[in-house]
Amino acid sequence: MRSNRFKTVAIIPACNEESSLAKVILRTRRYVDRVIVCDDGSTDMTFMIAKAVGARVVRHAERRGKGEAFKTLFKEITELSPDIIVALDADGQHDPDEIPMLVKPIETGKSDVVVGSRYVDGAKMDAPLYRRFGLRVINFLYKKAAGVRTEDTQSGFRAYSKKAFEFLVQCDAKGYGIEGEQLALAAKNGLRVMEIPISVKYTDLAGRSKKSALLHGADLLSTLFRLIAEERPLTYLGLPGIGLTCIGAMLGMYLLWMFNITRYFNIPVAMLTVGTSIAGVLLTIAAITLHGLKRINERSTKFHAVNR
Repeated sequence: MRSNRFKTVAIIPACNEESSLAKVILRTRRYVDRVIVCDDGSTDMTFMIAKAVGARVVRHAERRGKGEAFKTLFKEITELSPDIIVALDADGQHDPDEIPMLVKPIETGKSDVVVGSRYVDGAKMDAPLYRRFGLRVINFLYKKAAGVRTEDTQSGFRAYSKKAFEFLVQCDAKGYGIEGEQLALAAKNGLRVMEIPISVKYTDLAGRSKKSALLHGADLLSTLFRLIAEERPLTYLGLPGIGLTCIGAMLGMYLLWMFNITRYFNIPVAMLTVGTSIAGVLLTIAAITLHGLKRINERSTKFHAVNR
């Protein structure tokens, strides 16, 4: 059932997944040429099980996070130079039998990145209500603020072309924000991104989360804020900075006007004036600095591309 034309490698980040990993690997091997697992500091038998069922395994001595696991996996597959890379989770929520459907748009040249989506027609998901709500909020924020165009920004079931891989190795996120950053990079570099419906199972995963919902959400938001600061500093830092500076100036004028009339110095208003003014100036300076660094980086990238 493997393609004779395309060398396909599957990558699986795993942390304490001894109960599900063997089944995931064995089912995935039906559709790919190689399975590579990154054991991200597991304290159970994840490493030994992955090796026992034929996967190539790299190991972190301690847990570093999903983003760091992806970076290690990307380094590992560079020497293999695959035509297609499939990423999926180790906990069994994704169905490896859907891999042929996932890679087909890349095989036919229709897409550079294919996302297995939980939010397009035909998808099936049995997630609890709180998870559905949280994912909807995160998806909305990534789409609006980071320029991501897909409905499911956090799906870990994806396929990448060789062209996409060249850009995805630039990701910096250490934790769960890696998936959102990948899509932001794809959008920034004009890669073709397609979503296909998948089926996702959560009923067997109760109590197996690596992080609490709040910490998971904070991880995703921290990556989002970094992307905003790096990619659109003038919009998301500069405008608020200018706004706060203006508010500080108006409060200062109000404070002086009140003092001139009443000879009473309002300390709370003075503190608010100083606070908003300082915050506004700092945000504005940060926005200008980040914008300048972004322009320098863009020019450097273009220069190296022309002289390559």
